[in-house]
Amino acid sequence: MERVAQEALAMVEDGMHLGLGTGRAAEAFIRALGLRVAAGFRVRCVTTSNRSELLAASLGIPLTTIDELPELDLAVDGADEFTGELDLTKGLGGALLRERVVAAAARRFVVLVTPEKRVERLGTRAPIPVEVVPFAASTAERAMRKLRALPVLRRTTDGAVVYTDNGNVVIDARFSPLEQPRTTHAALREIPGVVDTGLFLGMAHVVLVGGEPTERLER
Repeated sequence: MERVAQEALAMVEDGMHLGLGTGRAAEAFIRALGLRVAAGFRVRCVTTSNRSELLAASLGIPLTTIDELPELDLAVDGADEFTGELDLTKGLGGALLRERVVAAAARRFVVLVTPEKRVERLGTRAPIPVEVVPFAASTAERAMRKLRALPVLRRTTDGAVVYTDNGNVVIDARFSPLEQPRTTHAALREIPGVVDTGLFLGMAHVVLVGGEPTERLER
């Protein structure tokens, strides 16, 4: 991840407004950015999770809110799956809703991944995370079964329900590899109580795939 983090960092210019993602890839970028900031680089950043906020703050990276910076120059994040068309599955780290808000606010959305996350169809190697208000968890699960998904309420290893930073729950919906991800995304969003899904379709501008050399996919 360090190699692709450095390649993403090369896209950052002094004075930019940045969105910082959540997860291993995003944290590699945040650490690289922190070293640059310590050397005098000027940026202002919005994070997608409390976890990333704590890391960035510990490194002295200047932080603000999406209310203060509704337009960002660049957002950098990871993904759980990606296709050659740059469609993504995200949300195994639980920050999918905030990640979408920040990515949509950015002029360019850059995604850092490892090669094994490449798939022909989304849903091949990971479930589709769905963020749901707690009141609707059981009814949403039933509705997902009607879409031929196997929904599982996300829990910790000791059985406690996982809550997002927004106070919602995550249902991991296992589908067969998706032939029409846009149709699936729309159907999931129609379920009462669903806040967002982990299907990020047509949002990424650049995907950097770790390796020697790094592969760069762009649209």
